[in-house]
Amino acid sequence: MTTVLLATFDLLPDGERGGDLLPPALARRGIEARWVSWSDDTVDWAGADLVAVRSTWDYHRRLPEFLAWAERVGRRVPLLNGADVFAWNADKAYLLDLAVDLPVVPSRLVDDTGLAVALAAALAEHGEVVLKPRTGAGGVGLVVAARTDDPRLADLGDGPWLLQPVVASVRTTGERSLFVLDGAVVSQVDKVAPSDDLRVHPQYGGSSRPVPLDPAAVDLAERATAWLGERFGRPLPYARVDLLEVDGALAVSEVELIEPGLYLDLVPGNAEAFADVVVGALGAASTAP
Repeated sequence: MTTVLLATFDLLPDGERGGDLLPPALARRGIEARWVSWSDDTVDWAGADLVAVRSTWDYHRRLPEFLAWAERVGRRVPLLNGADVFAWNADKAYLLDLAVDLPVVPSRLVDDTGLAVALAAALAEHGEVVLKPRTGAGGVGLVVAARTDDPRLADLGDGPWLLQPVVASVRTTGERSLFVLDGAVVSQVDKVAPSDDLRVHPQYGGSSRPVPLDPAAVDLAERATAWLGERFGRPLPYARVDLLEVDGALAVSEVELIEPGLYLDLVPGNAEAFADVVVGALGAASTAP
């Protein structure tokens, strides 16, 4: 029996919400799959036919360790997307790479030495800004400021940071999440932040709902994944491209290539689509020289 390991972390042993749908979807394709923690030293990674990183949602707190794990696993067994992709995507500086060729939410990189000057300049240009860790997940560490002595800045964690304008549409039309599998968009979830926050995650009061595909969003998401394929010299099996409306036009806000939630509780069909990706990757691996 072909074996696939679905990597999660130790506080989420059964994977993401709706994660119980993935093993049966793979079983219907003749693949035995199970959830395992990426940091579990007892797991025989080399004994699997493929490893898919899914809900390793502590990676940002243990980044060197996580990337070293991905390197080790990827040398022994096919690892979806791959350690080099993870390393690039773990630092939100990747948005500046994308911005050379694609519309991206305006972003600048700052650290402690340049924070005051950069913050003052951004506030003068945008009026209100957001600072987020360059390596982070789930909205942890995000701070909004409207002036250089804004008391909310007291909650700012360790840098370096990504500095962006506050995008008002996150509270109205919301953020569009496009799930791109084998280069094609298969589904879309729209997420809206509450009126008193910018984060769309449910723990902060955000709401999410599946919606029909928006052609303009599909176009930009597929352009972004095509760009990624050129960047890494190979097509990527999976991605989630998050978009916001900036000045009336869509722009990339995030590209999730490590462990994007598939929102299986809202879009159960994503389990079947992801299972097809795994089948394709296994086939490609079996014919590789």
